[in-house]
Amino acid sequence: MSHQRNRIGEVWVRAPARLHAGFVDLNGGLGRRFGSLGIAIDRPAIVLRARPADRLTVSGPSADRVRRSIERLVREAGLPDAVAVTVEEAIPSHVGLGSGTQTDLAVATALTCLEGRGTAARDLARALERGARSGIGLAAFEQGGVLLDGGRGGLDAAPPVIARAPFPEEWRILLLLHRGGHGLHGAPEVEAFRRLPPFPPDAAAHLCRLMLMVALPALAERDVERFGQAIGELQRTVGDHFAPAQGGRFTSPLVAEALAWLEAQGIAGVGQSSWGPTCFAIVGDAALAERLAGEMRVRWAGSPLEVMVCRGRNIGATVRNLSAEAEPAPPIRRAAGE
Repeated sequence: MSHQRNRIGEVWVRAPARLHAGFVDLNGGLGRRFGSLGIAIDRPAIVLRARPADRLTVSGPSADRVRRSIERLVREAGLPDAVAVTVEEAIPSHVGLGSGTQTDLAVATALTCLEGRGTAARDLARALERGARSGIGLAAFEQGGVLLDGGRGGLDAAPPVIARAPFPEEWRILLLLHRGGHGLHGAPEVEAFRRLPPFPPDAAAHLCRLMLMVALPALAERDVERFGQAIGELQRTVGDHFAPAQGGRFTSPLVAEALAWLEAQGIAGVGQSSWGPTCFAIVGDAALAERLAGEMRVRWAGSPLEVMVCRGRNIGATVRNLSAEAEPAPPIRRAAGE
C-alpha cells in the first residue's frame, strides 16, 4: 500500500451497480463455499464528488448512507472527515444491485484520493468488511464485465475472480425493479443463510459444470440463447433453494409475473439479482430489448414495476481529478479498456 501524499482538491467517482446471478456451490464440501456469477451494468450507478472542507457535509440522494460510510472509514482507516461530498446519483438500497459495496468503495476511493493515498480497492474492501460471501461487487468496481469468483476458502480475503469476460456490446439487459420493495439484508439475511437446508453436493457439481462448460463458452461465442439457458437453470436451482427464506423462487410476485411473461416471449436468461426484488433478463439485441420494455411498460402501467434497458459495463469504477489544471477532468485511474 502506498502512502505517498499528493493531495487533490476535488475528485469525482462513478461506480457501477452489479447483478448477482447466483451462487454455484452452496455446499462447500470441497473447502470453498458460495462461488458467484455476476455482471457489472452501466446503470444505475453511484456517482459522487468530494473535496476538502472545514467539516463533514454530505448532500444528494443516499446522503445518510454515504455519511455512515465516511464515519466508518474515519474509525476503521483513520481517514479525515473534513470533506464535502455531493452525491449526484445513487444505487437504490437493498434491492439486489450491490449498493452497499459500491457506495462504500466509491466513498473510500474518493477519500483516499483526496489524501493522496494509492490504496487499492481490495484493501479498502477488507477494512469495510466487504466480500464476505461474494467477490462480485469488488470485482465489478475493479474491472467490470461478467465475473465468476471462486468462493470463500480458508483465507480472510474476498473470493478471488477465476474468470472474467466482456459482456457483448450488442446484448442488452432488461432491469425489472419493484418500486418500494426490498430484499433481505443485515441480520435477517444472516439468519436466512443459517436456516437454509444443506445444499446437495450433486446440484453444486452440476452448477459448476454448467458455468464452466455452458455459460462461459456461450459468452465467449456470443451465443445469447445458450448463455441465457444456463443463467435460467442456475436461477431456478438456487431460487428454489432460497424459496423458504424469500417466499418463493423470486422475492416479488409482481416481478415474477413479468419474468414469466418474458419467458413466454422466448427470453431464456431471466432471474433475480441477489435477494431481489430486482430481476433481470438478458436480451440479444437492442431493438428487441426496447420493444419488450415498451410492451411491459404498457402491460404493467400503474403498477410498481419499473423497467430499464441497460448495457453491461466492461470497465470498473472511473475516478477523475476535477482540480487538475492541465485538463478539465483528466483520469486518476481508468479501468482497462476505457
